[in-house]
Amino acid sequence: MTDRRTFLKSAGLLTAAAAVINPAQIFARNNRSESGKPQGKKELELEWCPFMAKMKHVFTIANSSRSTTPIVLTKITYDGYTGYGEAAMPPYLGESIASATEFLKKARPVLKKFSSPFMIGEIMAEIDAITTYNAAAKASIDIALHDLVGNIFGQPWWKIWGFDPKNCPDNSFTVGLASKEEVKVKAKEAAAEGHLIKVKLGRTEEQDKMMINTIREVTDTPICIDANQGWKDKYYALDMINWLNTKNVNMIEQPMPKYALEETGWLTERSPLPIMADESCQRLTDVRRLHGYFSGINIKLMKCTGLHEAREMVSLAQALHMRLMIGCMTETSVAIAAGAQIAPVCEWTDLDGNWLIANDCFTSSKVIDGKVIAKDAPGLGLTMNKGADLKFASEE
Repeated sequence: MTDRRTFLKSAGLLTAAAAVINPAQIFARNNRSESGKPQGKKELELEWCPFMAKMKHVFTIANSSRSTTPIVLTKITYDGYTGYGEAAMPPYLGESIASATEFLKKARPVLKKFSSPFMIGEIMAEIDAITTYNAAAKASIDIALHDLVGNIFGQPWWKIWGFDPKNCPDNSFTVGLASKEEVKVKAKEAAAEGHLIKVKLGRTEEQDKMMINTIREVTDTPICIDANQGWKDKYYALDMINWLNTKNVNMIEQPMPKYALEETGWLTERSPLPIMADESCQRLTDVRRLHGYFSGINIKLMKCTGLHEAREMVSLAQALHMRLMIGCMTETSVAIAAGAQIAPVCEWTDLDGNWLIANDCFTSSKVIDGKVIAKDAPGLGLTMNKGADLKFASEE
C-alpha cells in the first residue's frame, strides 16, 4: 500500500495543491478560530446516521426491483472542520445499515490513532485492513475525509487534482426496466434532464427491444446500455449489440456475467460499440486483470472504497489506454458530489443517483447543459438541505 508521499504525488497534490493553496493560510486556519483563539482538539471524530433513500419510481434491473435504498451517512470532524461521507447499499452489494454500523464502530478507534486527516493513504490502508468486505462503509469514511481535507484546504478536489470541469462529458440518466407506458414517461423525464439516457436491459429479447423502441418513439437522445450481466451467450450478445448500434447507442456496460472474461474478450474484439466493465471491475486490483477483455472500466465509489482508490484506478486505466466511466448507486448528493470530482477525466458519467431519489438530504453538484458539474467550493461543496432531520451519533 502506498505511503503518504506516494499518494500525494500520484494524486497530483504536490503540484496542483501548491498552485491553489497558501500554506501559511492553512496553518493559520488550522490553529486559530475567527476570534484568534485556538480551535478544538486535533482528533478525528467519526459519527454516523442511518438514512433510507426513497425512490421516485420503483427501480428495476435484470434481476431485482426496489423502492428504497439503505444508506449510512458519516461525519468526520477535526479541529472545527467537518467532512461528510456516505455508504449507499443496494441489496445486491451484500451490505446493510446494520453491517455498515458495525464496521464504523470498528473504524472509529482506528481513525483516532491518526493525528492528521491529511494522511488519507495511511488512514485508508488501515481502514481497509479491518475486513475484506464493507466496501461501501469504507467509502463513507474516505469520502468524509476528502470533504474534510478539501474544506481545510479551502478548495474542491477537482481543482486540487488539476482537473477542468469544462471537460465533463454529458451525464446519463437511468430508465429502469418497466412497462411500455412507464418507459415513455421516464424517458421523457430523463431526456429533459440531460443529453444521454441509460437503459437497463438484460431480460428477454422481446422486453429489451421493447425498451429501446419505446424510447425511440419519444426521443432521439443518445442511449447508453447496461445489461447487468443479463446476456449469457456471446453470439446473442453480439447480435443485440449490432442491432443496438443502429439505434443511436454509444456504449454497452457489462453485457455478460462478470466471470466470463474470455467470452467478453471475444465480444469486445467484434463489437462496433465499446464494452465497459461494471460488475467485473470492483477495485484497483481488477483494472490490469481486465485489460484486453473490456474497452474500459466503470468506477463506482461504493465498490472501490472511495476517492483515494478511484484516483489510482484512473491513473492505471489511463496508463493502459482503457476508457473511463464514473458511475453510482442510488446515492444522495454527498456521494454524487464525490464522484463529480473525477468526472472531468471520464468519457462517460452516470451520476444520477440523487436524481432517482425523492428525499435527498444534501445539495451540491449541479446538472448544467446535461453535464454534472462539481461546485467550485471547498471539499465536496455540500450544503445540508433545510428540514433534513439527520442525527449523527457514535457508539463507544
